[in-house]
Amino acid sequence: MTIEKGRKHLPPYVSYRTFYNFIERLQQHMPSRIDRSYWGDLLSGSTGTQLMAALRFLNLIDINGKPTAVLKPLVDARGESRTRLLNDLTNDAFDFVCQSSLDLESATYAQLQEVFHHTFQLTDDVSRKCVKFFIAMAKDAEIPLSPFILKRTRATYSTMGTKTGSKKVAGRTNRNAVVPQPQDEIPKSSSWHSMLLSKFPNFDPSWSDELKMKWFAAFDELLKKGLNKS
Repeated sequence: MTIEKGRKHLPPYVSYRTFYNFIERLQQHMPSRIDRSYWGDLLSGSTGTQLMAALRFLNLIDINGKPTAVLKPLVDARGESRTRLLNDLTNDAFDFVCQSSLDLESATYAQLQEVFHHTFQLTDDVSRKCVKFFIAMAKDAEIPLSPFILKRTRATYSTMGTKTGSKKVAGRTNRNAVVPQPQDEIPKSSSWHSMLLSKFPNFDPSWSDELKMKWFAAFDELLKKGLNKS
C-alpha cells in the first residue's frame, strides 16, 4: 500500500482496461518520465490523472513520474511470467486485502468492499470503483476469488483482451450518483467541449482525494453529454 508522508493514497479507481492498455503501449518505448506531455495525446485529463495515481499506488512510477524498477519487467513480461509479476504486484500493493484476515476464496463482494471502505474511509461509490479494479487485476494475477465476488463483476477484460463475464445492464440512473466511465480520448476541437468547460468549476489541488475523484467523474460526465449533442 502506497503511503507518502503518513498519508495513504487511494487505491486505483481508473478503468483496469485503461491501465492494461497503457502497460501494453509502453512496450513500444519506455519514456524516462511518464508525465502529461507523454500521455496527454492518449488520454483525457481526468483519465490520465487517475491512471498516474494508479501507477504510483502500484509502485510502478515514483512521485515524479519516473518508472521504478518494477515497471519495465512487467511491461516486457509475457504469459506466465507476467502473471507471476502481477501476482507479486497485487499482493504487495493490496496488502491490506491480501494479507488481511479476509478469505478471498470464500468472502462475499460486500465483505471485500468493506475492507476498502474501512481502510480508506471511502464512500460506497468510490470503494465500488476501487474494488472493480482490484478484482480485474486479481483475475489477471490468477489470485483465487470466491464465486460470490466474481458474480458481481461486469465486462472485465483478461490479458488476452477478451471480454469475460459481460452482461448488458438496463440504463438505470440515479441523479444523485455520479458514476460515469472514463473516456479514453477527447476530441481536440469541439464547440460543446468549450462551452461545457467554461461552465465547469475550476479544479482545486487542495481538495481531498475523494473530492478530486468526484470532480473528475463529473467532468467526464459533462464531456459525454457534450459529445452526444455534437
